[in-house]
Amino acid sequence: MVLLAAAVCTKAGKAIVSRQFVEMTRTRIEGLLAAFPKLMNTGKQHTFVETESVRYVYQPLEKLYMVLITTKNSNILEDLETLRLFSRVIPEYCRVLEESEISEHCFDLIFAFDEIVALGYRENVNLAQIRTFTEMDSHEEKVFRAVRETQEREAKAEMRRRAKELQQARRDAERQGKKAPGFGGFGSSTVSGSSAVSMITDTIIEPEKPKITPAPARPSGPSKALKLGAKGKEVENFVDKLKSEGETITTSTMGKRSVEAAKVLTPPVNVESVHMKIEEKLTMLCGRDGGLQNLEVHGMITLRVTDEKFGRIRIYVDNEDKKGIQLQTHPNVDKKLFTTDSIIGLKNQEKSFPLNNDVGVLKWRLQTTDESLIPLTINCWPSESGNGCDVNIEYELQEENLELNDVVISIPLPSGVGAPVIGDIDGEYRHDSRRNILEWCLPVIDAKNKTGSLEFSIAGQPSDFFPVHVSFFSKKNYCNIQVTKVSYIDNGSPVRFSTETALLIDKYEIL
Repeated sequence: MVLLAAAVCTKAGKAIVSRQFVEMTRTRIEGLLAAFPKLMNTGKQHTFVETESVRYVYQPLEKLYMVLITTKNSNILEDLETLRLFSRVIPEYCRVLEESEISEHCFDLIFAFDEIVALGYRENVNLAQIRTFTEMDSHEEKVFRAVRETQEREAKAEMRRRAKELQQARRDAERQGKKAPGFGGFGSSTVSGSSAVSMITDTIIEPEKPKITPAPARPSGPSKALKLGAKGKEVENFVDKLKSEGETITTSTMGKRSVEAAKVLTPPVNVESVHMKIEEKLTMLCGRDGGLQNLEVHGMITLRVTDEKFGRIRIYVDNEDKKGIQLQTHPNVDKKLFTTDSIIGLKNQEKSFPLNNDVGVLKWRLQTTDESLIPLTINCWPSESGNGCDVNIEYELQEENLELNDVVISIPLPSGVGAPVIGDIDGEYRHDSRRNILEWCLPVIDAKNKTGSLEFSIAGQPSDFFPVHVSFFSKKNYCNIQVTKVSYIDNGSPVRFSTETALLIDKYEIL
């Protein structure tokens, strides 16, 4: 058996992760995987297909394929046994068999693949051995580290004890009017007691950590800066090498979403002792041919009181929503008072709101299939031409009271066909060649620029450009619920308060 490569690819032949066991260029392996789906006979079920030069041995993994590329003279029975082992390895590292999960654990899979095959030949290993080898767990190493940490702690404790003794000796000598004892060195050099103490204490006292100053607010618009988390030197060197080769390195979707959420939810500069967060999370699924499958909004008002004198208060809510949301108060809130007067107050007026805790006092939910309630409509029209597809994408802001920031519309592209040819565009675009995604970036969408379009051409089929993903955030909420006033329960006098509002996207897709 001579195994040339092992890969996990989509049904369209797009390589997600591939490990070559012989010398092979990237263009060669991408070409082989791109040709793989075209060779399969849809009318029959087989586990292998052959060409003039190679053999593909494959196994479906839900929406993906596990593919082994071998020479034609290899033993097909051994190939099938090796394929089964490869297919069992993948669920060990990936909870779900999806493209994003495979990409996230690609290096773990490559390390496991290397334990199965070496220089094109199968190693005599089973799944348990592969797990042990990749974990590289060593009892001796743990014991060594524990002993070393114990020795370091004992040495630091001894140094602190000696430093205290030297400081006490110096203070006693100064109190008696004597010269502090010194330490003889090599030759005629002598170190005084005070300097020796300072030298020792400098070695054991950790330096003060630098104060972190808030970063200046960046201007609105898509950021093209590379943002990487704290990683090891090997990963950083690998990323730098990819950058030098012209690849575009991007963070994962979940990472980007969390960064956006942190950016939106940063408290305002002047946070009062009574502070409220009005946060909504929106989920939308829409069909490519029109029709809203599901639109769901979850919102909540969270109260934080940091001064006990403001514990017994009432919150006045202005509900201008006309979409038909369902409201629900906290069990300790007077529901009758809120229903009649839109005022949030505790049932027991003698009690106070908890101090220094974020308490959800009101939440709401909206679920609908009414297309008129879609905040931002996306219309994607791919049409086949002689050389591929001409794609036209339009957006329209239907909720004109919203201001959407950092809007990114991500369109998937076919693999192995190069970069798209951009025609007319409102805003900017980024082409991620590694993930085969075209990102249409718009810094702001509001009532002044409520519509826009993008046109591009590329080889492919109309179905290649779905699903379309949309991400954005807004500092205005969708359901028009605001806090207008806060007052004391006893005398009704107003209380200074601060609020922050955020609309975040959980999922926004055109399928």
